[in-house]
Amino acid sequence: MRVISFFVFITIICACQAQNETLKSKGEDSMEIKSTAFEHEGMIPTKYTCDGQDISPPLSWSDVPDNTQSLALISDDPDAPMGTWVHWVVYNVPPDVTSLPENVPAKEELKGGLQGTNDFKKIGYGGPCPPGGTHRYFFKLYALDTKLDLEPGATKAEVEKAMDGHILAQAELIGRYQRQ
Repeated sequence: MRVISFFVFITIICACQAQNETLKSKGEDSMEIKSTAFEHEGMIPTKYTCDGQDISPPLSWSDVPDNTQSLALISDDPDAPMGTWVHWVVYNVPPDVTSLPENVPAKEELKGGLQGTNDFKKIGYGGPCPPGGTHRYFFKLYALDTKLDLEPGATKAEVEKAMDGHILAQAELIGRYQRQ
């Protein structure tokens, strides 16, 4: 019985590895997000934080899968003392849009999609404002096979629930910030 269990276990592992290789060969994990304001794992300039102008940084992306119906962007801080803190939620961005400019207006509807409510209880971007130490800020871009059936002002939790089972590809940019 132990021998049979071992072979079943090995078969499952091989099947999972084969599935991962199939996803890679389709190019579904090649999507990229970047910013001209800071490098991946680099320090976010004060301009984009609560200590500066508190405006959104410019972001651009590439290699979005052909069958993408919409894009979503979630920016959060997993190092916040009370749990992950949401800084920005954007969704239903048309797949032909390849960037968001610096200083996206804090309004629910944009030409390039909808904005949700952040953990500051405001629509739009809320910049880094850590209470102490250096925090990491994740800008996560999702390519989706559908447009999300959500009203403007949705929360991260609502967007994630609506995205479940619809993610074609994902890209991530991490910035860091420490208050002076």
